[in-house]
Amino acid sequence: MALSWQLMTPGVFENGGRSAGPAAELWQIDPRTLREVVVDRAAMKARLGEYPSVERVWALSLLGRSDQAAVEGQELLDGARDRFRPLLVLAHARWYQYQWHEAALLQEEALQLARTPTMEALVRYEIGRRFLDEGRYRDAAVELDWAYDLYRTAGQERLARVCRQGLERTRRVLAASGITETG
Repeated sequence: MALSWQLMTPGVFENGGRSAGPAAELWQIDPRTLREVVVDRAAMKARLGEYPSVERVWALSLLGRSDQAAVEGQELLDGARDRFRPLLVLAHARWYQYQWHEAALLQEEALQLARTPTMEALVRYEIGRRFLDEGRYRDAAVELDWAYDLYRTAGQERLARVCRQGLERTRRVLAASGITETG
C-alpha cells in the first residue's frame, strides 16, 4: 500500500510522481494512519532541489518543514492558472501543520475544481485521510467509500483497491470502538 496521491493519479505530478527516482525508496504509507512516512530522510532531503515545485511542497511537509511547505505552497497557488494541484499540496502542508480547518477549505475548493471522477476521487481520498488524522472515523469512512466507488467506476482498479484498504482499516477502528458507521 505504498501509494500516495502523488502516484495515484497520472498527471498530478510529472513522471507519475517519480521525478527524482522511485518514491517507494524514500517514503511509504503507514497502513494504520494512511499517512506518508519518510523511510530515507537523507535521500529525500538531497532530492528536494530536483523535485517539481508541487512535489517539493509535498516533500517539505513530509520532512517536517511544514512552515516552509506552506509558504512555498501558497506562493505556488498564488501564481497558478490551474489551481487544482497547488490547492491539494497546500492542503497537505496545512494538514501536516494540524491546521485542519484550513486544509479542509483548500480541499473543498479542489473538490469544486475536480473535472473528472478520478480527480474527485483523489480529493475525497485526501479528505478521508485527513478525517482519519482528526479521529473523525465515520466521516473518513464516507469519504474513502466515495473515493473507492469513483475510482472503481472510472476503471482505476489499483487506486480503488488502495481506497478499499483504507476503508476496511477505518471500519475496523469503528468496530473496535463500538461505533456504528451510520448514526
